[in-house]
Amino acid sequence: MIGVTVLEKGTGNGTVTDFDGNYSIRVAPGSTLVFSFVGFETKEVVVSDQKTIDVSLNLDQEALEETVVIAFGGKQLKESQVSSIATINPAELKGPTNNLTNMIAGRVPGMISFQRSGEPGADNSDFFIRGLSTFGSGKRNPLILIDNIESTSTDLARLQPDDIDTFSVLKDAAAASVYGARGANGVILITTKSGKAGKAKFSARAASRVSTNTDNFQFADNITYMNLANEAALTRDPLAALPYSRIKIDRTAAGDNPYLYPSNNWIDQILKDYTINQSFNISASGGSERARYYVSGTYNVDNGILDVNSINNFNSNIKLQNYSLRSKLDIDLTSTTSATVNIYGQFDDYNGPIANGGDIIASTVNANPVAFPAIFPSEFYPIAEHPLFGNAPLSLSSNALYVNPYAEMVKGYRTTKNSTVQAQLLIDQKLDFITEGLKIGTMNYIRRYNTYSISRAYNPFYYQASRNPVDNSVMLRVLNDGTQSSIGLPGTEFLNLAGGENQSNSRLYNQFTLNYDKTFNERHVVSAFLINVLQSFETTDYSNLQQSLQYRNHTFSGRFTYAFDRRYIAEFSFGYNGSERFDRTNRYGFFPSFGVSYILSNEAFFEKWKDTFTNLKLRFTYGKAGNDEIGNEDEDRFFYLSRVNPNSGNFGAVFGQDYNYYRPGVSIDRYANSNIGWEISEQYNFGIDIGLWRNLNITAEVYRQKRTNILQRRTEIGDVIGLTADPQVNFAELESKGIDLSLDYNKQINQDWWTQARATLTFATNEVKQTNELNYPDELSYLSKVGNNASQMYGYLAERLFTDQEEVNNTPTQFGNYTGGDIKYRDVNGDGVITPLDQVPIGLPTTPELIYGFGGTVGYKDFDLSIFFQGSARSSFQIDPRAISPFVLGTGDDTGRQNGLLKAIADSYWSEDNRDLYAFWPRLSSTIIENNVQSSSWWLQNNDFLRLKNLELGYRASEKLTESLGLRSLRIYASGINLAVWSSFKLWDPEMGGNGLGYPIQSTYNLGVQFDF
Repeated sequence: MIGVTVLEKGTGNGTVTDFDGNYSIRVAPGSTLVFSFVGFETKEVVVSDQKTIDVSLNLDQEALEETVVIAFGGKQLKESQVSSIATINPAELKGPTNNLTNMIAGRVPGMISFQRSGEPGADNSDFFIRGLSTFGSGKRNPLILIDNIESTSTDLARLQPDDIDTFSVLKDAAAASVYGARGANGVILITTKSGKAGKAKFSARAASRVSTNTDNFQFADNITYMNLANEAALTRDPLAALPYSRIKIDRTAAGDNPYLYPSNNWIDQILKDYTINQSFNISASGGSERARYYVSGTYNVDNGILDVNSINNFNSNIKLQNYSLRSKLDIDLTSTTSATVNIYGQFDDYNGPIANGGDIIASTVNANPVAFPAIFPSEFYPIAEHPLFGNAPLSLSSNALYVNPYAEMVKGYRTTKNSTVQAQLLIDQKLDFITEGLKIGTMNYIRRYNTYSISRAYNPFYYQASRNPVDNSVMLRVLNDGTQSSIGLPGTEFLNLAGGENQSNSRLYNQFTLNYDKTFNERHVVSAFLINVLQSFETTDYSNLQQSLQYRNHTFSGRFTYAFDRRYIAEFSFGYNGSERFDRTNRYGFFPSFGVSYILSNEAFFEKWKDTFTNLKLRFTYGKAGNDEIGNEDEDRFFYLSRVNPNSGNFGAVFGQDYNYYRPGVSIDRYANSNIGWEISEQYNFGIDIGLWRNLNITAEVYRQKRTNILQRRTEIGDVIGLTADPQVNFAELESKGIDLSLDYNKQINQDWWTQARATLTFATNEVKQTNELNYPDELSYLSKVGNNASQMYGYLAERLFTDQEEVNNTPTQFGNYTGGDIKYRDVNGDGVITPLDQVPIGLPTTPELIYGFGGTVGYKDFDLSIFFQGSARSSFQIDPRAISPFVLGTGDDTGRQNGLLKAIADSYWSEDNRDLYAFWPRLSSTIIENNVQSSSWWLQNNDFLRLKNLELGYRASEKLTESLGLRSLRIYASGINLAVWSSFKLWDPEMGGNGLGYPIQSTYNLGVQFDF
């Protein structure tokens, strides 16, 4: 065998075998040689006086019997796996982040994942198994089970990789159909670590992290802002009054008194350059042969990047602290009876501004940068017992003030505390006295969640600066002191209650299982299980009687597997599920699946290729899964009941001789429909597993899924037949297909060098087959959503910008008032006017169709270097032009907001002096030009990117050093996440898509230590 490591035990003296299996090493008599190779049992040989030592290595049976976690906590030999289950080593999920969901993208084949925000507490990644497989208003994301307890994406985010034993993703119906009502969108299965018999072992990790924004959107300088604001006014109306005088512009440019001529870069004044976070984890495990334990605790701190100074006696910057405690006790009650007690508590303490961090950052785009300073020094008004925030009236005659984003950030704070506590009991009883391999078990848990939030705030006092004509000093005028001339909401010097909430929920779960597993004549392996589940859920978050009732579900499912001679495997499974949401005629759904696999590499005729093909297996599965989480569960819990409003103001009537007696009427908000039932997922999966040279493993899978009975409102029917509410029916259909690929490479190069590499690729696309829409004639067939992706965008085709008014006069009519330099749209149907009938599919889906990742680790002696890249492709998004239209004053709820000027607009816009027909921004304006803010290809952006996701350098201390320190092991490491990104889109981090004005994704630099003792 080539590549076998031969090492003198306890030393660095070693070598590897050559192509013919030969080796040479010089050692002293009495030394011990250690022979090791991946996939084989390690062997030790004591050297005496011989000069030649020949060794035969045996296949590692534990490697051959590697197991994967399957539904309901079961385990299955990986060799016997038929269905589509992806597994990942928990060590690959470790990274410089306190949010596990942000480590998934590109690492799990078959999972589409992306992150839209970096705000602590709101930075969970969105993820879908094999893409977006439904477009109804119900559940789209996968079922998450941690130790078989139904969990939320936040539970997954808070889970520590240190505590994870296995991480599996069930991707096809054959794997997930036993979950029936919950498994149609795939399942994430995670088991946490258990203790092992032996003396107590402790493991600890501590890390400190520096976090900064990956990218910030950039403003133009404020001199450019004022000049272009004047241009925006004149280019639409040559007689318009200029918003900024030449004196103001010149003196601001000269850097005159910043309180009289303010110049704010709000994004720089709101955000710090970096923040520092911490993470700590400790665990203990051990026990006897009869009782084993694993206990762990975690404390993490994530601070925000809001630049809050000490003007208040409270801090409104974001600070998220989360604590968790996990305890698992495994007990052998008898030789045939075992029990597991699992206790878990998760607690989050959040402090932050009244609005969330993303809204605070977005408000910097909606704030005038030159109308007022953020805050005046307290020396300007020493007797005031409040901060002196800057502001100004919107105009000389206005009774409204601008929005000061700095004041909005620091005027108050919000405290939120979340608590999750769950207790789980499992008991298994072997029934070998009945027949060998038979076992029964039960699993029960209760889970309680509570959240409460309190907001406290004061009303800021706002001041305006002017020049004292006597001595040219700066004097302040209070704008909102509550007097007769006061403008806006009067200021206060005390905190007041600004809102709050308190919610709780509880889940009760009972599971009973019957398992059978036996091998006959060493060639026939038979396994089966039956399971019955009852669960209920209730919450205090309700607004009507129906929502206050307990939510209940019933599941009865099973799986039967037969394997012959480690070559042929067949599997059948089913889920029989009951849902309270449907009428008794449709309440239960039956969801079967089957699969077969053929392991060619275990055939006798394949023996001659074993040195090359260590594994070759073909797999095929077909199955169905159901989904009852359809529609708006808060409003449409029981579809078989109508919802009637007996006090409807829209259907009332006036009575009496003088018509002065009014009574409300009766309206129907939902019609009872006993025919509504399960959304059905029908799936096909073909896979191939290839092992090459004992170093490389390749898995490729092709799948197709058809989703039928998707709930929709038939909006085109209600008015026709005189209904007061649009009826809902199981009507729409969606077909998905794709490819999952994964490659794993492991090699011990020699005694000093080793390497591991991994790459994944997930391609998932879908096509709407049937949906609620009109029957369009052939000439308008482009309006149909059938044949397009479920997350396809629709809009007008923007050809370019108009050259001048003459061209405007000679083209089809568009929207509102527009002129040269505004967007020109294509008249798709040729009727001479641009209307919704001219909208077509534009760009790619908003959900990425392609997610990929690649990277690896290289080790040299006690050092290791890991790198991982993650990419996304085949998706688009639109910039919201209303949100970034410069100089526009808000109205209604947005009164006081006036948009700033992004540098990208200042660098590329149409003007009379620069008639660039393909400039980024149309002709400037100080008001919204409806023609230019339509959904169109003009604002379409390519969302493809490649990111350097993770980089880590580690050092593992030698055995001699760790022993001298009283430790079992010690590792020091430096790492980083989101270190670089390559994309054609430059305005903000491309992964944020259309959320680019929110809280940026974070780059994090980490220094940590992990030790065992």
